[in-house]
Amino acid sequence: MSGITTHVLDTALGHPAAGVPVTLERQISPGEWQLIGRGETDADGRLRTLTPDAPPLPGTYRLQFDTRRYFEPRGTRAFYAAVVVMFEVTAAESHYHVPLLLSPFGYTTYRGS
Repeated sequence: MSGITTHVLDTALGHPAAGVPVTLERQISPGEWQLIGRGETDADGRLRTLTPDAPPLPGTYRLQFDTRRYFEPRGTRAFYAAVVVMFEVTAAESHYHVPLLLSPFGYTTYRGS
C-alpha cells in the first residue's frame, strides 16, 4: 500500500466519488513543490497509488483534488473548483490516510486510519 492514501465520498449523493483527479506534492522550500504522485479515485472513491510502498519522507505535503472535473460531468455546479489539503508527515509514522467528504458547497477532511 502507498504511504499516503485518500478516499473521497460524495456526501450529497451518499456514495464514493469515483474519477476525482488527485495530485500529491511535497514541499521542497517555501513556495516550491515537488510532484510525488497523481491519479484518479477508483469506483470505491479510493486512491492507493500516490506514493511507493515505502514510508513517506518527513515534511509538508499537499493533496489537490480537482473537484470541478468530478462535478461538471454530472451536471452539478459546485462552489469549490478544487480542494487543497496540506498536512505534515513525521518520521514516526509510516502510513497517512487523508479522506475527503465532499458536496457541491462544502467539504471536510480528517486524519484517517
